[in-house]
Amino acid sequence: MIRDLPSPNCRPRPPGAIVDTLVLHYTGMRSAEAAIDRLRDPQAEVSSHYVVLEDGGIVRLVQEESRAAHAGISFWRGREMLNDSSIGIEIVNPGHEWGYRRFPDVQIGAVRALCLGILSRHPIPQTGIVGHSDIAPDRKQDPGELFPWAALSRDGIGLFPHETADLGDGDIVTDAGGLAPIRASLRSIGYRIDLEGPMDDALRLVIMAFQRRWRQETVNGLADAGTRARLSAVAALSS
Repeated sequence: MIRDLPSPNCRPRPPGAIVDTLVLHYTGMRSAEAAIDRLRDPQAEVSSHYVVLEDGGIVRLVQEESRAAHAGISFWRGREMLNDSSIGIEIVNPGHEWGYRRFPDVQIGAVRALCLGILSRHPIPQTGIVGHSDIAPDRKQDPGELFPWAALSRDGIGLFPHETADLGDGDIVTDAGGLAPIRASLRSIGYRIDLEGPMDDALRLVIMAFQRRWRQETVNGLADAGTRARLSAVAALSS
């Protein structure tokens, strides 16, 4: 059952806007109450369409036909400022700042049902199901490396290369020439990244975002063998 607690922090979508992106977040606050209060505070000017509580309850703050303020400065697959074309789900979890922890099964069950319902109502491709860290890797970490992307993908919620073997953490690429195909694969998946250059902070943050989503066992920002293998597999699924 969905409980409505309308947020004032919304507005109509632009004429002709099509919802083709689904963004999953964690709340990153000490409590669900604090998160919901902030998402409904006019001075905060932030909101999401839904909040999923740890007990599986769902709160709707903004109707799907309206634009919520959840993505901020964002980029994915060639497009910027994704609020106009996306639905945002905040998942209650204190996050990395306040004691990041695993998401309860009942909460993930509610996330699964909510996502499937949204996907039935909007033309959102699998490539358009993202985490906040995917679309803003320079400033966001959520929903993080404990979020069960692989399990959700088996129900049609996001891409995941289940058959890819992990090649371990060795054989790290650091030279610009070796990094060029890595940059190209990251861009083909959807990340904003330059196609040329050495290992720098921007690339490291994007690799970490990729790892939080698709190689959660190792989140270090390095282009090691296991990350490169997973990257190639995801790029193939995304093409």
